[in-house]
Amino acid sequence: MKQGYKNSELGIIPEEWEVKKLGDILKNYSLGGNYENVSGESDLPLIKMGNVGRGRMNISKVEYLAKDVRYSENDILHFNDILFNTRNTLELVGKVAIWKNELAFALYNSNLMRMYFKEEFIDNNDFINFQFNSGLSLSNLKRFATGTTSVAAIYTKDLLKLKIPLPPLAEQKAIADCLATWDKVIAHQTLLIKAKEERKKALMQQLLTGKKRLTGFTEEWKMVKLGDLFSERNETKIVDLPLLSIGQDGVYPQTDSNKRDISNNDKSKYKRIAPGDIGYNTMRMWQGRSALSSLEGIVSPAYTILTPKKNVNSYYFSILFKTTKLTNLFWRNSQGLVDDTLNCKYKDFSKIKYWVPSFEEQTAIATILNTAEKEIEIEEQKLADVQQQKKGLMQQLLTGKVRLV
Repeated sequence: MKQGYKNSELGIIPEEWEVKKLGDILKNYSLGGNYENVSGESDLPLIKMGNVGRGRMNISKVEYLAKDVRYSENDILHFNDILFNTRNTLELVGKVAIWKNELAFALYNSNLMRMYFKEEFIDNNDFINFQFNSGLSLSNLKRFATGTTSVAAIYTKDLLKLKIPLPPLAEQKAIADCLATWDKVIAHQTLLIKAKEERKKALMQQLLTGKKRLTGFTEEWKMVKLGDLFSERNETKIVDLPLLSIGQDGVYPQTDSNKRDISNNDKSKYKRIAPGDIGYNTMRMWQGRSALSSLEGIVSPAYTILTPKKNVNSYYFSILFKTTKLTNLFWRNSQGLVDDTLNCKYKDFSKIKYWVPSFEEQTAIATILNTAEKEIEIEEQKLADVQQQKKGLMQQLLTGKVRLV
């Protein structure tokens, strides 16, 4: 064993570290209020389990209480509160995040537990937030979860038994400060990606509508039936090609999908799709469920396959088909009594008319938008790399394998 280290219930840790049960280091804890949220906004935002992420809060979607509801002062959140998600799905129960006043005022509900720690053990909530989200703690918390896949809980009596490796207070602060630096890099990279996404969105709004014309293009756009631009590929009984899936972000091998393969063993009715084709969900085209394929394979009969005719840039139309104007047209031209039964078969698709630029202008616009998309992908990969590096650093620092003090 390396000098300065010792065996513990959680493995080898530095000699100065201790292993403590959560119940021994907690000063107090309390669940939030049992409130009923309402539609619309008010001055009383309610933080619920969906707002608690792994280590940080997510307030992209917030629910509210009625403005005249009487609430308890004890349920008001304060800066640096640690929140533990006691009930959720089996996969998500046990999430922990720290409240950083993402909203000026907020309450929390009864599926969340707020924790207060004894100062002699924890005087830095950022550290304990990182520790709760370490691989070791996540693994141990999963063992405490009981219930079904969709409804699970971690009960307080079990949670208090959670064992945590604790360094001295000075080292806790050093670890928290180090990991916080990585969080700042992640936050900056996330903002950069959002800015590039907004830029691409603005380009789409300008270029795909003709509000802004590229230099050198003055020819008027023409109102054209989509059936004059795409024909339907309906090739079946080709069972020797790989099975593909069509998602929001593209066409990919079924083997790469996280979803369980529920395809029929008899693939004779499955349709061939080729590079340059656009596949769309016949019942969900109006929700933007379409994608450009760079692969050859077969897809479910639930999809309609479009193959471009001459002077049609598939990439241009794959983006256009996801815009609000086009999805509204697909909805209006779909057949069915209610949204769940709507379908836009090729015969319906082919009749839709829309303004279309020349092939040359399509290609020029597609090139600009493709460049914008690739810039986003590059920044997203940078973000993923930084997140992975932080994860590795957490594994080293929060187990004492690497020391900062």
